[in-house]
Amino acid sequence: DWNMINAVLRNLINNAIKFTQKGGEIKVSARMMKNFVEVSVSDSGIGIAKEYIQNLFRIDKTFNRAGTANERGTGLGLILCKEFVEKNGGTIWVESEENKGTTFRFTLPLAIE
Repeated sequence: DWNMINAVLRNLINNAIKFTQKGGEIKVSARMMKNFVEVSVSDSGIGIAKEYIQNLFRIDKTFNRAGTANERGTGLGLILCKEFVEKNGGTIWVESEENKGTTFRFTLPLAIE
């Protein structure tokens, strides 16, 4: 569903902007694999501590952090991203290191026409 995946990309890019300092770097890329595509959104921002990563996609845990310009969020965006990616047959995960940046990756199966 293109609308769902568009929402996922918008949310991940918005988060990358929110948590990256002025002058930082954000990269969006995709690579084709045998049966799927892997999309990544990377930033050079403030990163996420290891103890919080496991809770990012969970509705029963909350993790709110102010952005670099004190922006606020609800914490629901990543939960929706997970739901949308999984409804389209994919998987989403995150790699991050505090003060070095974050990369969100998700896969989607290739459409057969």
